[in-house]
Amino acid sequence: MNNTAIVLMEDGTKLLGKSIGVDGIVIGEIVFNTAITGYQEIITDPSYYKQIITFTYPHIGNVGTNLKDNESSKIYLKGIIINNLSKISSNYRSTENLDIFLKKKNIIAIEGIDTRYLTKLIRDKKITKIGLIVTKKNINYKKIIKKINAYKGLQGLNLIKNITTKENYSWVKGNKNIKVIKNYIFSMHIVVIDFGVKRSILKMFIDRKCKITVVSAFTSYENIILLNPDGIFLSNGPGDPTPCLSIINTIKKFLTINIPIFGVCFGHQILAIASGAKIKKMDIGHHGSNHPVKDLKNNKVLITTQNHGFTIDENNIPKNLEITHKSLFDNTIQGIHYINKPAFGFQGHPEASPGPHDASILFDYFIELIQIYCIKKYKRL
Repeated sequence: MNNTAIVLMEDGTKLLGKSIGVDGIVIGEIVFNTAITGYQEIITDPSYYKQIITFTYPHIGNVGTNLKDNESSKIYLKGIIINNLSKISSNYRSTENLDIFLKKKNIIAIEGIDTRYLTKLIRDKKITKIGLIVTKKNINYKKIIKKINAYKGLQGLNLIKNITTKENYSWVKGNKNIKVIKNYIFSMHIVVIDFGVKRSILKMFIDRKCKITVVSAFTSYENIILLNPDGIFLSNGPGDPTPCLSIINTIKKFLTINIPIFGVCFGHQILAIASGAKIKKMDIGHHGSNHPVKDLKNNKVLITTQNHGFTIDENNIPKNLEITHKSLFDNTIQGIHYINKPAFGFQGHPEASPGPHDASILFDYFIELIQIYCIKKYKRL
């Protein structure tokens, strides 16, 4: 007999489904993802820490899972909701089915839910808190609803301390069967400050002949300088950047020395705060691989991968920042550039995992800034 599998919302709405993960009860912030491919990359993205994902695309699991598409060594999200789990996985790279993968990772997941109906509830009713229940026991719904309503969400929480690397490490793996993007003048050393970095981002730098050192988010300015970086990359990550005061203070110090800085997603917001901007919580956030973003400089549109629930407040932009990109969905800020400094940020995930690749040009721009910096600093040609 199957265990009872229920999606329970803060307004008391109950949706019945079928368990495809492990038993248990989890309460968290729910977000919907509109991507139609790349579910393994999405599930293993550390930026989903403490969140519950519902996939709007109805069929999930059709290509199984493999060892190469994981964006991190573990799954950080709380739970998964899908409409239909494919009974067959068909791909030459597949090593196991999605349901087996989720059970091994100890994840609560439910299928058989009308996820587009659920998405409309989230969007229209502004539902953000939800519970997933998979159990054989009798359920005290009133008690669980109280717990859901008591859940305070992610705003104001410093989640980075639970997700950043504990030890510095070098990354050397690139994307196989992909030629080096350009023959750059010299190899560059990039220090990646880890707020929950995705492996695909690190691979993009290796493809560009960079040396990569990944450091803890709490590494001091002085210790990073000792690594002799040519550029600083601020990675993606989960939650609210505002309470991360020590991290913000470290970035402020880097902004005084004109070293090239590139911030993505959470890192983009950290850079903004360090520059004097403010961050605000979004009603439903951006999560998917089909978000149009306009480049305000060249009037072109990039189709991007997104995963964030906070955004830069346009009413609090300091004069030292220029807005470079905006979302065509809701006109929120997607890109910033420091005026007269080689520091910029992008809200989306330009490494294009699971796709598309339009914004990957930002990596090349970062490398160009580093080359200019190195020529001036070391007089290298």
